[in-house]
Amino acid sequence: MLEKKWILKPQPSSVELAELKSAINASDILATLLVQRKIQDFESARSFFNPVIEGLHNPFLMKDMDRAVNRISNAIEEGENILIYGDYDVDGTSAVSLVYGFLMEQYENVGYYIPDRYGEGYGVSYQGIDFADDNGFSLVIALDCGVKANEQIAYALDKKIEFIVCDHHLPSDDLPMTTAMLNPLQKDCDYPYKYLSGCGIGYKLIQALSISWGLEKELAWKQLDLVAIAAACDIVPITGENRILVNEGAKLMSHSLRPGLNLLLENAGMIKDGELTKKVLTVTDLVFKIGPRINAAGRMQHGQLAVELLTANTMKGAEEPAKKINLNNQDRREVDLQILDEALEMINTDPEQAGKKSTMLYAEHWHKGVIGIVASRIQEHFYKPTIILTEANGKASGSARSVNGFDIHESIEQCSDLLLSFGGHPAAAGMTLDVDKVDDFRSRFEKSVADRIKPDQLVPTIEIDAELSFNQITSNLFNTIERMSPFGPDNMKPFFVSYNVKDTGKSKCVGDGTHLKFDVVQEGLSRTMRGIGFGLFEFHDAMKEGKSFDLVYTLEENTFNGRTNIEMMVKDVKINDE
Repeated sequence: MLEKKWILKPQPSSVELAELKSAINASDILATLLVQRKIQDFESARSFFNPVIEGLHNPFLMKDMDRAVNRISNAIEEGENILIYGDYDVDGTSAVSLVYGFLMEQYENVGYYIPDRYGEGYGVSYQGIDFADDNGFSLVIALDCGVKANEQIAYALDKKIEFIVCDHHLPSDDLPMTTAMLNPLQKDCDYPYKYLSGCGIGYKLIQALSISWGLEKELAWKQLDLVAIAAACDIVPITGENRILVNEGAKLMSHSLRPGLNLLLENAGMIKDGELTKKVLTVTDLVFKIGPRINAAGRMQHGQLAVELLTANTMKGAEEPAKKINLNNQDRREVDLQILDEALEMINTDPEQAGKKSTMLYAEHWHKGVIGIVASRIQEHFYKPTIILTEANGKASGSARSVNGFDIHESIEQCSDLLLSFGGHPAAAGMTLDVDKVDDFRSRFEKSVADRIKPDQLVPTIEIDAELSFNQITSNLFNTIERMSPFGPDNMKPFFVSYNVKDTGKSKCVGDGTHLKFDVVQEGLSRTMRGIGFGLFEFHDAMKEGKSFDLVYTLEENTFNGRTNIEMMVKDVKINDE
């Protein structure tokens, strides 16, 4: 396991703590956590702890929203056919399901289209436009894609097909010729919140349609489960409006699951005897239980399956797509592990790899649908900027993942003369190139990374919110922290550190022997704390020797035999050498 660098976040000043404590009657620990999240007064604390749906912004504040609503209304009045078009990942298929499901309750001449990952690739495709043309669709609503589809949308206009684009990706200065462009990141868009998912922008559209058409608010609200899933899985900040959308969507799922989600969660072991095994689903549940299953449709077969599942109104209608998606997910896991094993073998048998600042691997037989997952796993394993390449349609196609603070897109851009196409952002990217250019690309990319990356960027870090002693860990503290949920980017679950801890003699390796169950005390205190650390077996022997150590962890609730205890989810251990 790579040794991690622990960084204690800047601690608020006594003045900052005093001001917030007097405003909201908070403890030192809670005030520290809030100030770190830029919550420093009563009003910001009130909105943070009460992320209610009434706090959503007026959708008509978004540039072009009035034009989008008018065009859709006119299309319905004129009896036009409307096509809902979206990407094949969780955000795209959730967005299509949301807008298609909403419009179908108001109007029957609506269809949807998800591009094939392998035959068409990401975004608006010429094949998709030809489908619209062949089937008489004169208006396309593109979700989670389209902001850079200038040529494709020009092609559509030649066929008298208009586009409304709902996209959250960074636009260029040269926008496509759309009827309406809904994207808060446009320079001249004054919408107050900039970080919605593609599905979130789709929700703002149906919210605006509901207002314009005088519909009950509940017709849009019942789609919030899809917005929550998309926001969680697309790794957007869980702040501001996203915090409200995720919170409301998770609450909705806790008492009203659409049939398709019910079957996915049943397969994930989170529904037993017809009931959810927990009161409210967390962002972690959405990311690890629902997201991979929905994504597996587009990775292994076709994203259309996900829309069929999410728009099914009955359990019977959801059974077939759910069965196929769960099988897709099982296949995805097997292929993922197989490729990971092969990738690790390639690295471990390459004597030059250890000295490199990046990792780039290529095998023509690897499955294109999972190379992004494998790139993430390899990056986590070795903590270097990573690219995994495979062969698809006679070309090398790849997926890149960076390390914290390093702009991998810039290094790829420096090799652009070797590439047929590329795109992405500082943390992740994709590219296509001729197979005979792979070796040159590997050399050039490595040189670019080696020239630009700083030594500390190659060391994984854990950011710690605050120090706790074991006697500060109470049910009251845990419940207060839980009120800070939903957790996610820019509002992660707090990480705590406790120093000078010792084994009681009861700590042990569990599961397959790689996980460590903690039973520990802290120097000077009588309180025993229990916890689990996945993959931390290597610290077992040093702990058994009686050495003191430090722990970084989050706090979790564990119920067993009717008793509920606060336990530690241990993320890392540092043995104190005497």
